[in-house]
Amino acid sequence: MIVIGSDHGGFELKKKIKQQLEEMGEKYEDIGCHSSESCDYPDFSARVGKDVKEHPDWKGILVCRSGLGMAMVANKFKGVRAAVCRSVAEAKAAREHNNANVLAIGADYTPEDEIPKIVEAFLTTPFSTEERHKRRVAKMNDLGE
Repeated sequence: MIVIGSDHGGFELKKKIKQQLEEMGEKYEDIGCHSSESCDYPDFSARVGKDVKEHPDWKGILVCRSGLGMAMVANKFKGVRAAVCRSVAEAKAAREHNNANVLAIGADYTPEDEIPKIVEAFLTTPFSTEERHKRRVAKMNDLGE
């Protein structure tokens, strides 16, 4: 399951990402926002963070203008590893090396033609089986409340 959320600045891009998820055959839940009317990104990012924390096998996607604030909020939840990715290489590294489970996309800073490739790379790249990466992610998971 993929839980996806945006604020008003990411609403239009989120619609495109949802269409891509449908084409990929991915099951998702859109937790909002549901319009381009101004809203507060922490409300939606916290919901994604909470859902991913409670369901460790889920992934999340967050969309706003920069991706930064949403990632910061999601990372407040223990076990959530949200990464802002602006390239396919970053998405692959976030998954392979950090076992990122939430992708944050900045609509204003990410090349539009790269976004579908970034989403696909994030969803299809497995976490590395190398011991050093497992050890480092375990240390991250031990942090926080």
